Amino acid sequence: MRLLLIMLSMAALGLIKAQEQKPDSVEKNKNRGYIVNIGDEPGNIKLNLTDGGTLYLHDLRDKIVVLQFTASWCSVCRKEMPHLEKEVWQRFKNDDLILIGVDFDETLDKVVAFKEKMKTTYPMALDPDALIFQEFAHKQSGVTRNVVIDKNGKIAYLTRLYDRNEFEGMVRKIEELMGE
Repeated sequence: MRLLLIMLSMAALGLIKAQEQKPDSVEKNKNRGYIVNIGDEPGNIKLNLTDGGTLYLHDLRDKIVVLQFTASWCSVCRKEMPHLEKEVWQRFKNDDLILIGVDFDETLDKVVAFKEKMKTTYPMALDPDALIFQEFAHKQSGVTRNVVIDKNGKIAYLTRLYDRNEFEGMVRKIEELMGE
């Protein structure tokens, strides 16, 4: 009888703990790890490019900005990058759009080699310690993401992983923002 009471108490305690954690985990899942929402305005993030240049997010106003969070070890990123190159960068690079790959916590040498291997031509930025990433998402939430920022500096679209339908939705959003 005593063992049964202990087991029931432990089960009840486990249910209480699960209920306490559920809203947070549901919220994280609903937002897919993002800590920003559509309509939010990111801060003036400094982007150190692999070619030695520097960009500040606020200096890119009047352009549509796509921040592609990536890493050389990420298989989903590797799957998505050729589509970003062809369907976003090559299509819109001569318009008011800039696509910047933001590499998740890797060295300059590794990022340059990754860019060459993937045959991408869009600029890449370094993100030591994933500090830029953490402006948009929880660090442990997964790196394959695109953040589309409109010409007024507000987030217009968010993707997670490489889902063809979501990717096509992102391209439609870019077309809409371009006025096409």
